[in-house]
Amino acid sequence: MEKINSFTISGLPKIYFGNGVFSELIPIMKSFGKNCLLITGKESFLSSGIGIQFITSVSQTKLKIHKAVISGEPSPYVIDDIVKEFRKFPINAVVAIGGGSVIDGGKAISAMLAEEGSVEEYLEGVGTKKPSGVKAPFIAVPTTAGTGSEATKNAVLSNVGNSGYKKSLRHDNYIPDIALIDPELTLACPQALTASCGLDAIAQLFESYTSTTGNPFTDSLALSGLKYACHSFPKLIETGCSDLTLRGMMSYAAMISGITLSQAGLGTIHGIAGAAGGIIPVPHGIMCGLLLPSVVKGIVDKCLESGDSVTLEKIGMIGREISGEKQQDINFYCETVVKTFSRWVGSVQLPRLRIFGMTDEHIPLIVKNSDNKSSPVLFNQSQITEFLQQVM
Repeated sequence: MEKINSFTISGLPKIYFGNGVFSELIPIMKSFGKNCLLITGKESFLSSGIGIQFITSVSQTKLKIHKAVISGEPSPYVIDDIVKEFRKFPINAVVAIGGGSVIDGGKAISAMLAEEGSVEEYLEGVGTKKPSGVKAPFIAVPTTAGTGSEATKNAVLSNVGNSGYKKSLRHDNYIPDIALIDPELTLACPQALTASCGLDAIAQLFESYTSTTGNPFTDSLALSGLKYACHSFPKLIETGCSDLTLRGMMSYAAMISGITLSQAGLGTIHGIAGAAGGIIPVPHGIMCGLLLPSVVKGIVDKCLESGDSVTLEKIGMIGREISGEKQQDINFYCETVVKTFSRWVGSVQLPRLRIFGMTDEHIPLIVKNSDNKSSPVLFNQSQITEFLQQVM
């Protein structure tokens, strides 16, 4: 057994998980007060049967609901506009119902309702102010299974362009007060979005599991999430989008990915994806999915070359789960992971980066802003360039 080094675990939201727990939302909202700010995406939730029923049920209570919409990945300017509009109201709680972008946006809004100035002033690597950690109570309700933002302490905001950025507003207190995860809400998620969100969760689980700043606590959680993801993801992208059991497994995996990334950090895939997302308007899940096979193969190849048995054994554990084989060697299991990830990404036919306006001229900008964070392999700029060229 290896020595256990010191580590610190930050907080978690109060988690409600399971089919039908969405029915708990209105009583939870009432517990914070009568004035709630509801953040949703542009279309899907409010126009769905569940959404219409929710609004009807709210209208029969004493709750007063203010509404705001976040369409696409949120920018600081969108956050500032919404905060400016609602600072004048006595907001008792912010409720975000949607995908990771909506939840990130709601998280930033709940924080900035208690701060002065623009959110840009508080972003890591951009602003000069430190967030106080004071916020309006925040309730996160995911309708996709991907980012795990319902369990993280940061809100990712983007200002897209050649000199753009994708940065976090971060504080331990920004973890949602309540995370309400109902797999039934993901049933309406289109297959393409199910695929890209699922690949994001898998990338987050893989990177936090192999992170150099992980620990036995995060390792056990990440491996648990990977087991559920590897069992449910291929079936979901084939024929099982309406299978609630599979949806539940993927929702669990996504939630766990948020917990483990907050505690152990991420790696090269997200280091590149974050840089790319500030320069071209590529959805985060698609970017992570595109990079997943080549980066994982690069890690396996380098670890075999260097003899990094710790990382290889971890990747081998994923391979054992995927293959179901118990008596193979480490090379077989690692090769299984690489081939399986490549097959999954190929089968969902993710759009290449050129579809989002990526050109050869963008590559040096992305490479310059990329990092390896907590990756077990520190790739150089030439190798990161190659990863990007492979998904153009």
